Amino acid sequence: MSTDTTDPTASRGSTGRPALMLALATVGFAVNFWAWALLSPLGPRFKELLGLSASQQALLVAVPVVVGSLGRIPVGALTDRFGGRVMFPLISAATVVPVLFLGLAGQGSPAALLVGGFFLGIGGTVFAVGVPFVSAWFPPERRGLAVGVFGMGMGGTAISALTTVGLVRTGGSAAPFLLTAAVLALYAVVAWFLLRDAPGRTAPARSTVERLAAAVRLPITWQACALYAVAFGGYVAFSVYLPVYLRSAYGLEQADAAGRMAGFVILAVVMRPVGGWLSDRIGGVAVLAGVFTVVALCAVAQAFTPPLMMAGTVAFLAMAAALGAGSGAVFALVAKTAPADRVGSVTGLVGAAGGMGGFVPPLVMGFLYGRFGTYGAGLALLAGVSVLTLALTVTAVRSTARRHPAAPRVPGLSEP
Repeated sequence: MSTDTTDPTASRGSTGRPALMLALATVGFAVNFWAWALLSPLGPRFKELLGLSASQQALLVAVPVVVGSLGRIPVGALTDRFGGRVMFPLISAATVVPVLFLGLAGQGSPAALLVGGFFLGIGGTVFAVGVPFVSAWFPPERRGLAVGVFGMGMGGTAISALTTVGLVRTGGSAAPFLLTAAVLALYAVVAWFLLRDAPGRTAPARSTVERLAAAVRLPITWQACALYAVAFGGYVAFSVYLPVYLRSAYGLEQADAAGRMAGFVILAVVMRPVGGWLSDRIGGVAVLAGVFTVVALCAVAQAFTPPLMMAGTVAFLAMAAALGAGSGAVFALVAKTAPADRVGSVTGLVGAAGGMGGFVPPLVMGFLYGRFGTYGAGLALLAGVSVLTLALTVTAVRSTARRHPAAPRVPGLSEP
């Protein structure tokens, strides 16, 4: 049983509306992720100004990520209930508060930074709003590409990385926070007036807890959690740890290592919609099988620390492309396989698994390097995990996808 919450204006003038909704959702994703990542570039500055230890600095950077990842679980369920038309402006407006706090009053002590960082994590939950919102606007055969394009909004973290330090140098410590707060507020207003949920969207009658419990029982939920923990978790891990690896394994200067990491991130972001598009054409299972095969082979090759030019560079770029495509393919699979009224709940759980999955590999790599003096063991372990994930993909995931074909198109939705 469900209650109809169709927007009465959504069915009128809908030609081109799916594309507009996708564009607005992608911008909202990018803006909120820009805010979510504000503290990371300033970690060294806070360490120096406040005398933070290395562990305190790591905690400061980690808190928004952890909150943003785990917070996707309730936010995804709330999106199933209230829709993206409400949740996008709500999350954006709520994120303005910790951004302003950090800019105006929260940089004077470690405790204030941690409090601000905790609530800054709200911005990271917006991913669980966008996937169900976007997927509802597109027919099954186009959802992979649409969700992949939305996923490019994760490039908002690059905006933060490229602008935050420079804005502090030119405009003072509050400048990046005030600018981001203004953009968030503007987006919240625009989203409130322009966003519309897809025609035919219905709000489930069951409670949030009941819907989360039902989502957990779906086979696609735990399967997609495992896939995304490896695909997106691998991307996050390399984007964080790659500069350390390149400096330790190849002796690169910090600027050179950071530049190569940026190339890795950009390629992965660009490949995310490609993974979704390929999933529309040949199926998500086929794409993911190829992804984990490539990751396993490249990890094995890199375990022997080949020359950086060209073998090492090719291996890392191939992994970046595969992990980006895999991240897009996972949610193409979710959008087509999960029941329409539980896509948000499933997305929240899967998104949390991916976000948390990025924390484990750097810790393991650092531990194994300290024990053996080489990264070979860590990369071999990555290859092994990829092979296991490949096996899961071609067995259990393939079976689930066959048993639960794409949901029917939303009634009354016109072609974009």
